Amino acid sequence: MLVIGVDCSTTAAKAVVWDASGAAVCQGRSAFTLDSPGAGAWEQDAEAWWNATRLAIAECVHALGSRSTQIRALCLTHQRETFVLTDASSKPLHPALVWMDSRGVEQVERARERVGAARLRQISGKPPCITPSLYKLMALFARRPDLEAVRPRVLDVHAFLCWRLTGRFATSLASADPLGLVDMARRTWSGELCALAGLDETQLPELIEPGTELGQLDPSVAATLGLRPGMPVIAGAGDGQAAGLGAGIAQSGRAYLNLGTAIVSGVASSTYAVSDAFRTLYAAAPGTFFLETDLKGGTFTLNWLVERLLGAGDPARKLAELEREAATLPAGAEGLLLVPYWNGVMNPYWDDTATGVLMGLTGRHGPAHVHRAVLEGIALEQRLHTSGVEARTGTPIAEMVVMGGGAKSNLWCQITSDVLQRPVVRSRTTEASALGAGILAALGGGLYADLPAAVAGMTATGDRFLPGPDQARYDALYSIYTQIFPSLRAPMAALAAL
Repeated sequence: MLVIGVDCSTTAAKAVVWDASGAAVCQGRSAFTLDSPGAGAWEQDAEAWWNATRLAIAECVHALGSRSTQIRALCLTHQRETFVLTDASSKPLHPALVWMDSRGVEQVERARERVGAARLRQISGKPPCITPSLYKLMALFARRPDLEAVRPRVLDVHAFLCWRLTGRFATSLASADPLGLVDMARRTWSGELCALAGLDETQLPELIEPGTELGQLDPSVAATLGLRPGMPVIAGAGDGQAAGLGAGIAQSGRAYLNLGTAIVSGVASSTYAVSDAFRTLYAAAPGTFFLETDLKGGTFTLNWLVERLLGAGDPARKLAELEREAATLPAGAEGLLLVPYWNGVMNPYWDDTATGVLMGLTGRHGPAHVHRAVLEGIALEQRLHTSGVEARTGTPIAEMVVMGGGAKSNLWCQITSDVLQRPVVRSRTTEASALGAGILAALGGGLYADLPAAVAGMTATGDRFLPGPDQARYDALYSIYTQIFPSLRAPMAALAAL
């Protein structure tokens, strides 16, 4: 028996057919564009999500041939904090605002004044910052009061795609909560936060527990995909929570670490807890939570180096060249230290005006030094994040399971192990988010009796990296690193204001 896990990310929809052992049988992929119509503005056409999802699924089904009759269920994961406004027939009324959109800093401050930072964090699980959709939505309504006046429906990516697949206006709790509108303790929409955004709950989809059946595949849609009508569509989760599930993180004591466009790490928790050290999300495992850290300047920062700073015509080739050169440099990049706040900072400082720092530059430094400093700076920042989670929960994190594009780098994995002073192991799959969706589909489709059995049966790890002789050097660098942003925070804010 087989299942389909679909990952509708920031740039493409990927559909992966999984068997009961967690092996990928075939894949389909369809890309779409990301638009930046102005400063801080990042938008997409939601119809492109739908078209790409259909194409990716259809490609998979075609590749399977007669085996497509073995598919038992479908589940979605997706980019988080991205949302679209639609009418009652699911027609978009405005381009979707993507998670990177930063047009809402004023609204963050306004919400702090009206509700209070502690209250916002306690209800939503997330300290106030520009990332949750709540503040982007407030800014959109401020720019376009005509949109607020027509009382549009507000949908995360999961809700939009599931509505098109099943005809039901519903979404997963683990997909909706990054919007910042959910009362996390009550597991329902927050009337207080909806009012802050200018909404009432009728404009928002019904909330469904992840791993349970959200609806059945509409016959007309099924015909275009080559799937049987009535196939169960299982409520999924955001890509971060799904990646954690795909990495096998279902209990405390281990963390996943996604070295992707953003650097996202999470640990499972059976209880609801809030802190400035992390943001709290619903886990893909029903009834549980994920305590998640997030750095928005991951491989994005490496791409900035080769594309914006070096102007490389072939960015992938240039990155590989810099990687080889950086591997020959000593720990510490010969005195170069980088703070990777290229897109502000979330935990633990929650400062949208924060910017990146490259400290220690001399005439001997070249691009390879900067490349290594990026890898080391991200690892040092992750140590700050991981230490904060451990301090708040009182539970040590024994190892990190890594995934994402950056996890392919032996150098980056070794630096991360050295800096964090704990084992770093690769997830068996590079498509951990799609596998997490596949695990939920396997549960909902009856391939497994319970979620722990599905996780155990479908996940595994690969290469293992252990801390090496550079630990002492990184200890000394870490003590310097933790002083840099607090020392520069005031002048950074002044520069941002100017």
